[in-house]
Amino acid sequence: MTVTQHDHELVPEAIIDKDGLKVSKSPWGPDDEIGRLNWITPESNRAILEHLSGGHVFDMNVEYFIGMPSWVAAGDPPYGIWMTHTPQGSVNDNLSGVGSAVHEKYTYCGDSIHMYTHCGTHVDTLNHLGHHGTFWNGWTADKELGSRLWNKGGLDKYPPIIARGVLLDVAGMHGVDELDAGYGITPQDLQDTIAKQGVELRKKDVVLIRTGRMRAWPDFDGYLQKPPGITLPSAKWLCEEAGAMCLAGDSIGLEVMPWDEPDAFLPVHAYMFSTAGAQIIEVVNMEEIAAEKQYEFAFLGFPLKLRGATGAPMPSYAVPLRD
Repeated sequence: MTVTQHDHELVPEAIIDKDGLKVSKSPWGPDDEIGRLNWITPESNRAILEHLSGGHVFDMNVEYFIGMPSWVAAGDPPYGIWMTHTPQGSVNDNLSGVGSAVHEKYTYCGDSIHMYTHCGTHVDTLNHLGHHGTFWNGWTADKELGSRLWNKGGLDKYPPIIARGVLLDVAGMHGVDELDAGYGITPQDLQDTIAKQGVELRKKDVVLIRTGRMRAWPDFDGYLQKPPGITLPSAKWLCEEAGAMCLAGDSIGLEVMPWDEPDAFLPVHAYMFSTAGAQIIEVVNMEEIAAEKQYEFAFLGFPLKLRGATGAPMPSYAVPLRD
């Protein structure tokens, strides 16, 4: 696919273009909060769901557990879980109010979790990063940020992400189980992978990029330190040339760390959200689909509808398509 000057969905009009950094105006109008997910329609869902093979469902989610690898480098909380009701505790403290004798017969357990919203297999929203204090479609903290959460860009308006999915096994293309630490995937790497696998990228695809970093899971440092991932030119090629709807990675951030751009912070993230209007899906376990060489499939992602959040867990699955 080649971008034309008329394809405003791939190269939207700029609201801000400063220091080589661009914030875009949504081609879907001033009220848009979901960017390229506008490509998901009842018709597009039907086109995918009517062709599910039903033979196998690939579960691409990681397990949540105390001590799991998660983004804590900037001081965000690790995953935690604790019991709020235990069998003997319910007898002793009667917090339910039904009486201790009842809980001798009706044994009660409950628990609670606490976590950073960018933990485990999750999706990042368009209010996660921006440029020069401005986010996708012109959102600013002065106008759209409340006391506790964003009034724009959260997941309450997100549809299930149902689309054609394509796996680009870059590690497999290089003949390795896992790319080297800090390896930056170039557009040429992506094009070589497409050629080797014999797949086609189409506009509105969810593109999964395998680095092999999931091989290190659940080792905390082995998974998190200097992950391989895509470079900024690769993100631009996938969004502006291939027309990807979303990009997914098997590492903590999809993009290579540390990045090549000077004086930057998560430049691939900031480009995808504020410039391209495209979501990132992270910590996706692609090992099974890569081993099966299942390069084309239906991608099914079901984000938690967390109002105002910058990200949320998103159970993600791949199902082969007929024909």
